[in-house]
Amino acid sequence: MIEILSTGAANSVQDLGRFGYLDAGVGRSGAMDGLALEIGNRMLGNTPETAGIEVTLFPFRLRFETATMFAVTGADCPVRLNDRPLPPWWAMRAAAGDVLQLGLPRSGARAMVCIAGGLDMPPVLGSRATDLKSGWGGFEGRGLQRGDRLALGRSTSSGLADLPAGFGIDPTEIRRSAAETGPEGETTVRVLPSAEFADFTDEARNALFASAWQLTNDANRQGFRLQGPHLALSKKLELFSHGIMPGTVQVPPSGQPIIQLAEANTCGGYPKIANVIEADLWRLAQVPVGRAIRFVEIDRPAAIAALRRQRAMIDDIAALAALARKDVKHPEKSGTAE
Repeated sequence: MIEILSTGAANSVQDLGRFGYLDAGVGRSGAMDGLALEIGNRMLGNTPETAGIEVTLFPFRLRFETATMFAVTGADCPVRLNDRPLPPWWAMRAAAGDVLQLGLPRSGARAMVCIAGGLDMPPVLGSRATDLKSGWGGFEGRGLQRGDRLALGRSTSSGLADLPAGFGIDPTEIRRSAAETGPEGETTVRVLPSAEFADFTDEARNALFASAWQLTNDANRQGFRLQGPHLALSKKLELFSHGIMPGTVQVPPSGQPIIQLAEANTCGGYPKIANVIEADLWRLAQVPVGRAIRFVEIDRPAAIAALRRQRAMIDDIAALAALARKDVKHPEKSGTAE
């Protein structure tokens, strides 16, 4: 069990999302930075989809009521266990009564707190993710509040007592996992042209990729509104509502793009100019309000290759974390893994 000591209403229980129900009008939800959640879980020996806490508003504090293992990933924020500062992307053991605190990020926007065994919430349609827009899933269908007590699942990982100082990973390679990097202060994301891409003017298509788009204050788990050049259609379009999903870049009559994200609507009628590739959705989650986003066009084979590279990186981290936890014997000692 853990108890929430201080939090914000936007902080919530999230897993990797709720899949297979878009045709029924049920969105995906799940962690905005699914990469950080999955890596945190793999560091602890959890399954990738285990539920953790997505922290968007800081400071955030919780108390462990039982001894367990935890990991903090995602945004580069000050992390303390009682009075002890911890490095970023670090996993270690907490004793009963220990207090974990996350401060305002130095870079990035969202942190993930993962706990061995995960958070034991009742699954809704196969997922423990909170849909804040609809008010269901997660912990009572809402953001976390001071005094909430969350049950923990049973951990299958071994070797927790052998890690008094904990262990971590260097997030440098994760931050380089996108093939393109923009100017300092900009986040570059790769996109595929979407269904109505050809219906925009040449000037609009060029501006989409040539411009830096500022993230406005109108940004949440449902989507990001961007500010930049006006993106005009070459002709008037009358579209029926059609399916959309996280990563879809729509352009309303204002000409200013909207990126649909974790709690995206399942359908909409605005023309779609692009789609952010799956491998780069986590990068959007770490963009603070006021910072700039730059789009880079790629093709489908490159998008698939990027996702495969990301999966391979996660598998490598999982293998190293298992060795650190001593869930497997070191190959030099045994030659086999348990």
